[in-house]
Amino acid sequence: MTLTPTRAPDARVRRLTTTLYGYSFLEDFVLLYPVYALLFSDAGLSVGQISSLFALWSVTGVLLEVPSGAWADAVSRRLLLRAGPLLTAVGFALWVLLPSYGAFAVGFVLWGIGGALGSGALEALVHDELERIGAADRYARIMGRARAAGLVAVMAAMGLAGPVFSWGGHTAVGAASVLACLLAAAAALRFPEHRSPAAGPGSWTAALRAGLAEARADRSVRGALLLVPAVSAVWGALDEYTPLLVRGTGVADGTVPHLLLLIWAGATAGSLLAGEGERLGTAGLAVLLAGAGLALAVGAAAGTPAGLLLVALAFGGFQAATVLADARLQRRIEDTGRATLTSVAGLGTELATVTVYGGYALIAAGGAHSTAFAVFAVPYLATAVLLLAGTARARRE
Repeated sequence: MTLTPTRAPDARVRRLTTTLYGYSFLEDFVLLYPVYALLFSDAGLSVGQISSLFALWSVTGVLLEVPSGAWADAVSRRLLLRAGPLLTAVGFALWVLLPSYGAFAVGFVLWGIGGALGSGALEALVHDELERIGAADRYARIMGRARAAGLVAVMAAMGLAGPVFSWGGHTAVGAASVLACLLAAAAALRFPEHRSPAAGPGSWTAALRAGLAEARADRSVRGALLLVPAVSAVWGALDEYTPLLVRGTGVADGTVPHLLLLIWAGATAGSLLAGEGERLGTAGLAVLLAGAGLALAVGAAAGTPAGLLLVALAFGGFQAATVLADARLQRRIEDTGRATLTSVAGLGTELATVTVYGGYALIAAGGAHSTAFAVFAVPYLATAVLLLAGTARARRE
């Protein structure tokens, strides 16, 4: 008789977490990731055309980030989490069946829409369900593991893409990617959702206004919103250049993928340890960011394969800090605007990431990639100083 109340929350947490981990893995288990540039090139696209596709993808995400978050506060979040992978699956199918610039463009738009639908909705659903059963304190640990599952999926896709491509070409890789998306959509059906979506034709705009009003009225919410892009944007952008950093250490091209796996392993470890990081508090988070920033600067500036160990350590710290910044934001948001404000933070991250891309291009054009990586450690040191200053001011007040 006494066991049922204590076991019930654990059973509900297990259902949520197993669904979340499976969904996160399947959403990132896309074998097209490592080879889609080859698909575009084989279809006769120029570098300029390929770049325009990436730009279209980014613009789609930026334009829909906040509206999709408000929509997730107005309708079923589980519905959006299911619809996102389905749209992405259609886009991937178009790429393989009709390889042309137009099909690639439509596919990127669908992929951008699918990603936007899940951004904000996933975090909001998980936090609200945990809060409902009295387990909100597990949010950082659970989301850290979910992100780790996604990173493992990326590494697995990188490892399998080559053999599958050799066996069946773009068709086989594309079919596997479509299947992963369909399985992710099916997994989304298992998400529990007990909130009642807002009703009425004005529910979408009402959710948007409510979320933005909360950010304007609460300084702690604004601070948490700004912290998310400050922590996640720089290293998220640098990740795109890690192959060039690794090659710059002088290793053979065949060794580059193995050293990239080392860096990804560091980020995965950071995700798994994020739950323990909640004990650090604001000052501890500042120390984590400063330590990771110093590790990035020293490891990149070394210009040696051994220095990449420090880069992997830095990426682990940044990944853990990213999860902690998200958890910090979720704790400060009221339920009504959770997905909206999470998407606002996502928009800030997207815009900051584009800025980092531009800055990196300017720095790397006149210097080594190691120099650019070292320079972009500075924003993390600055963020750490601001966090410590805010802690000191709060103590005085």
